This record gives sequence, structure tokens and C-alpha cells, in this order.
Amino acid sequence: MDDLQITQDNRRWVRDLGATGPVREAACAELYSLLHRVARREVTRRASSLRMYGPEVDDIAHQAASDALMAISRRLDTFRGESRFTTWAFKFVIFDVATKMNRHYWRHHDVPYDHEDWSRLASRVEATPGQEVEAADLVEAVSGAVKRSLTDRQRLVFLATVVNEVPMDALAEELGSSRNALYKVLFDARRKLRAELVAAGYLPAQPSSTRV
Repeated sequence: MDDLQITQDNRRWVRDLGATGPVREAACAELYSLLHRVARREVTRRASSLRMYGPEVDDIAHQAASDALMAISRRLDTFRGESRFTTWAFKFVIFDVATKMNRHYWRHHDVPYDHEDWSRLASRVEATPGQEVEAADLVEAVSGAVKRSLTDRQRLVFLATVVNEVPMDALAEELGSSRNALYKVLFDARRKLRAELVAAGYLPAQPSSTRV
């Protein structure tokens, strides 16, 4: 498809999706079919690693296609024509699939959000063979600081997102909160922990690449 055809096709999508009556219904049906095809392929690609099979896979693909279609309809005025309309639209459904599958996984995961398995964090600390002891000491210091310095809410969010790697979307849904609110809680928790670790000599006073 050459540039002129792409431009014409883009205009058709925007025009028809922004119309009313049968024209819009036909465009929505056509786009839904394309979105569902992409969603089904993306869900299938991710499903085996999350131990998801059968009806669950189909349900998530349909939900993602439907939600993506609604989001695209709301944001038609943001499409600038810098790519094919379908390429732009497929980004919505791929993101929606990822979000839904993360939520699904953690909703059915048997590890509590605030489970304190500090070995998970220790395994992600970069250390040379001669630095294992220092790395273990740092993780132990973080564990102690979490218990001493953080509020219950800060502790839960830190353990869930940093230690147990729960997606922020999934945690926000579980707690009935928003991503932004939980990011603020996590930011405050990190600031408290850093201050204590700096005071104890585990981290330098100036920010570095080391994160907790």
C-alpha cells in the first residue's frame, strides 16, 4: 500500500468511526474483527507462561478488543496520521491485553501481595562474586528499614511492587486505588528507606544507580 492509499485509508477510518448510525456500526464491526485477531494472537503468545488456557484466553481477547475499540473511539481526535490507522489502533489492544493478563495472573496468584520473601529482592541485586555478603547485608538492612520506617500502606505497596513485582495496575485494582495514588505512596516509601539506609552507611548521600 503506497502513501496515498494509506492516507485515504486513514481518513476513511477516522471519518467512519466518527460518524453515526450504520456507517459507524460497520466501521466498528470491521475494526473489532481486526483488534480481536491481534488480541487473540497476543493472548496466545503470553498464555503458556502464565498457565492460562481455554475459555480464559478467549474471554481476555474479546474483552481487550472491546475495551480497545472504546478507547480508540474516545481518542479519535488524537490520531495524527503519522502511521497507518490500524498500526495506531493495534497499540491500544496490545497494551490492554498486557494489562488484563497481568491482573488476571496476580488475581489468581497464591502469593499474598505483602509476602516477605526477601530472597526475591536479593536475587535481583547486582553483585560480583566478591560482593555477595555486602548485597545480603543491604537486603537485610532494607528489610529492617521497611518494618521500622514505613506505614502499613507504604509497607504493603513496597512489598507488593518492589519485592513481589506485582504490576501497579493489578495492585491498584485490588486495593480500589489509582496508579497515581500508589506511585505517590511508593515514592514516599522509597524516600524514607533511602534516608535510613544513607544514615546507616549502606548508601551514599548522593543519589546513585542503586535503588531500593
